Amino acid sequence: MKAIQYERYGPPDVMQLVDLPDRVPATDEVLIAVRAVSVGPGDCKTRSGSLDGSHPASFPKIPGRSGAGIVVALGAQADFATIGDLVCFSTPHTESGSCAEFVTRPRDQIGRVPPPLDAVAAAAVGHPGVCAWIALVETARVEPGMRVLVQGGSGTIGAQAIQLAKHLGARVSATARRKNAAYVERLGADEVIAFDEGGDAGRARFDVVLDTVGGETHRRSYAALRAGGVLVYLRAAPIDETPARTDVRTLLARIDYRPEILEKVLALAAQGVLRPQVGLTLPLAQCAEAHRRLEARTHGLGRVVLTVP
Repeated sequence: MKAIQYERYGPPDVMQLVDLPDRVPATDEVLIAVRAVSVGPGDCKTRSGSLDGSHPASFPKIPGRSGAGIVVALGAQADFATIGDLVCFSTPHTESGSCAEFVTRPRDQIGRVPPPLDAVAAAAVGHPGVCAWIALVETARVEPGMRVLVQGGSGTIGAQAIQLAKHLGARVSATARRKNAAYVERLGADEVIAFDEGGDAGRARFDVVLDTVGGETHRRSYAALRAGGVLVYLRAAPIDETPARTDVRTLLARIDYRPEILEKVLALAAQGVLRPQVGLTLPLAQCAEAHRRLEARTHGLGRVVLTVP
């Protein structure tokens, strides 16, 4: 099979298209013919080595943390799927990734894709949608009427978080660059705060702040929370994890690909509640170009998706 692989940390060009032995599913796994691969900032950070402290790679490494494809073979005890199923899947940092013609996955790392979603849409919404769900539903426990601020509203996770928070009945504000304000409004944000024009979230007015950015944005997020509010964050840029206030809660959204959450996200996407955001599609062989575009921020708004013929 064809796959993308790299043998050391470095720039995008360390990744090469190679021929590898065909995959054979274990007893409790399915074999998936990959049709679409999601590429995000975390993939670039893993390849560059900037996540080596928390998520060290084992070389040679196939990149990619998620994707979608067709089940083409079953292990002897893999009764949780049927040949021909379109599924969305995850591949943990510690295993071979999704940038390949075939992957094998166990039950706890796949979810059926309902119609009318196709593989590209499923790959685009799966990972950011799961991140948004865990952050807002499971960690922050957003309820109707809450005021929610999404830091980084034009990013792929931020885009799904805006839509999900609106679905949950919250009033949603989001930060973004002025040039992306119309895009964020189309996602459903009630208020767009243009941070590049000095826009400020204000003080003590939000019940929940979702920080998808990190760094200085994380520090500034505390001021926007009311007493008793929740700052929920994802590991993006490095942050000082010492809480800046004692009258709010600071919670890390711990992301995992439980099939029940993935399937809830896919169901919402099939219903039109969560709209997959695709910024750029490229063939699998151009994985290095996808990483270059992501790092240069020239990929457009939405997820980068690699397609596999």
